[in-house]
Amino acid sequence: MTDTALPLPPRRLHRVEFVALMAMLIASIAFSIDAMLPALPEIAEELSPDDINRAQLILTIFVLGMGVGTFVTGPISDAIGRKPVILIGAALYCTASVAAWLAGSLELLLLARFVQGLGAAGPRIVALAIIRDLYAGRDMARLMSFIMLVFTIVPAIAPTIGAGIIALVGWRGMFGAFIAFSLVSAAWLTIRQPETLPPEARKPMRVGVLWRAVKEVLSLPMVRLSILVQTLAQGMLFAVLSSTQQVYDLTYDQGAQFHFWFMGTAFLAATASILNAVLVMRLGMRLLITFALGGQIVLSSLMILFEITGPWGYGAGLTAWFLWSTSVFFMVGLTLGNLNALAMEPLGHIAGLAASIVASLATVGAVIIAIPIGLAFDGTPLPLSLGVLACSVMGFALTRSMARLERVRATP
Repeated sequence: MTDTALPLPPRRLHRVEFVALMAMLIASIAFSIDAMLPALPEIAEELSPDDINRAQLILTIFVLGMGVGTFVTGPISDAIGRKPVILIGAALYCTASVAAWLAGSLELLLLARFVQGLGAAGPRIVALAIIRDLYAGRDMARLMSFIMLVFTIVPAIAPTIGAGIIALVGWRGMFGAFIAFSLVSAAWLTIRQPETLPPEARKPMRVGVLWRAVKEVLSLPMVRLSILVQTLAQGMLFAVLSSTQQVYDLTYDQGAQFHFWFMGTAFLAATASILNAVLVMRLGMRLLITFALGGQIVLSSLMILFEITGPWGYGAGLTAWFLWSTSVFFMVGLTLGNLNALAMEPLGHIAGLAASIVASLATVGAVIIAIPIGLAFDGTPLPLSLGVLACSVMGFALTRSMARLERVRATP
């Protein structure tokens, strides 16, 4: 009698290496955005001298491309596997980086950045699908907290790295750094991470299947609410991020020291991920989201009051801006990972597709919110404070709707 050999289970990474790899894949987004912040004055001077506010579109147009790209990367990964999609996205990202390096006008640079965002969607969204393949619920939320903690190191040091590269070779040299970062993460994935979606679990990519998945995602009230709150939270983040360099430079004359201020913000905000990892298993995801948005309402109201009743002096203004902008990043650390886990909880059977739909809708919506808030910059943080307050109030109200939905579910 001949024994039938059973297939060996795929080799799994140690959790520490897995967290580091997933963080690096997701951090390609942060690096692509934050490392460009010190370059905005030079880009504005060279490509948009008549309207320096337009230079900040380099950040939001990248996010828009990423949001559009996430809609298809998940379904493709469900059809052909996770790793090939990440590698294809990395190739597109690197090609667009070369085009951005060579761009001779702001319009061409924005087009290249949009395509770069499309490519970055592969590593970003499929990494989330890989995590969902292996983890779920509060365990996934806790893992995401550790991933976000490692992830925050990149935005903390990215502006400093960007400033160093710009000092050596100019702002165009940033795109060479983006290519190197992408190649390293793609090689690490190729060599070390086993494929998490076996062939027998893959689903052909069909328009009908995609449409049914969209309807399923949007038919679930908790998922809809999560998407809306994610949209508002990311809108706040991108609005502040797109104008933060201008505030430090034009409002407080801290352009040369901007990357140090931003590093301080990023490291302080990173503690939100530690706090979330400690508290999420005890308090639950929705309650932490409520606390974070409620706190942001209070702090943004105080910031607006400070701006309206000023002037309070240069030092007081700079301190208030630093603390308030840091609070926005801190709020994001307490919300986005939990909101993603809430949205993905009932969608494990279509993880890649669901992750694409959720992230795409939230990201594109966030850009629509962030662009007018960012372009409203008038030399003071007041327009940003007003925009963040409005988003916080709406997000808080939606989170209370989540609580009511949970109570209805719990009622016998």
